[in-house]
Amino acid sequence: MNVAIVGVSGAVGQEFLRVLDEQNFPVDELRLFGSKRSAGSSVRWRDRVLTVAELKDDDAFEGIDFAFVSAGAGVSHEFASTITRHGALMIDNSSAFRMDADVPLVVPEVNGDDALNAPRRIIANPNCTTIQMVVALNAIHRLSPISRVHVATYQAASGAGAQAMAELQEQHCQIARGEEPTVNKFVAQLAYNAIPHIDVFQDNGYTKEEMKMHLETKKIMHAPGLEVSATCVRVPILRAHSEAIWVETERPVSVEEARQAFAEAPGVVLVDSAEACGYPMPLHVANCDPVYVGRIRKDLANPRGLAFWTVSDQIKKGAALNAVQIAMHLIKINQK
Repeated sequence: MNVAIVGVSGAVGQEFLRVLDEQNFPVDELRLFGSKRSAGSSVRWRDRVLTVAELKDDDAFEGIDFAFVSAGAGVSHEFASTITRHGALMIDNSSAFRMDADVPLVVPEVNGDDALNAPRRIIANPNCTTIQMVVALNAIHRLSPISRVHVATYQAASGAGAQAMAELQEQHCQIARGEEPTVNKFVAQLAYNAIPHIDVFQDNGYTKEEMKMHLETKKIMHAPGLEVSATCVRVPILRAHSEAIWVETERPVSVEEARQAFAEAPGVVLVDSAEACGYPMPLHVANCDPVYVGRIRKDLANPRGLAFWTVSDQIKKGAALNAVQIAMHLIKINQK
């Protein structure tokens, strides 16, 4: 396969390089693209030294099979026709096309075959919080359709990019030195804090991040009647997101049924015991592939409800890994 990465200098772009290698993705040629600032820089990958090219409206994507794009919605909108012009399949990590009716929004463990119908040669990678949640929800949804979801997220600095991660680390150092912490990437100091504000506020009082979870979950799970209410919070963690999830199902699902379903679900690792550290935590999940699930229990406020806790690496499964898994799913289907 001939592969391109757009936005290779960013946190997700760098993760694409690692994931392609870890997944032993079949790469014949790898082309790297970035901004004018990063153009000309060198990147070592496997046994090759590659030069980053500036992203332009030209024919540089001719012969490319898969283009993994993570450079922001504005770049995706501007260069989508350039990337797909010669037949490349664009797997886009931004929010640019997620809710377009003719662009599939895909999490392979949940709706992988939706990727087969991409008339614009664009497949959207969902929001990181949505990916993590639907991988877990799907296990329960197969037992009994889910009608309602409430979720509170605890999102790492990585969701705001590499500079945000660096800012969090620097804030801790500045505070330890008795200095005033620098705040550029967040609306407030993140170190020793929790910020219930991710992305911009909408007219209904929810943030755009919260509405992404509401809308994207319905599309991925082919469940327009599924209701999702989210509160998204930024916490001083480097790169793994956590989510507390409450679901209501059509029939009561027992804790034992749920545990078995999670244990057998693709992409899920069950860590659920009533003892100290018998549950997933972001400290232990960073740099790991799966979605980890624990703290499974009946919802005391709802006879048809379950509550559980999920943790997953935001840069990996929440971004680069999911995109690469989409491509791998398509390769596997085409080889049959």
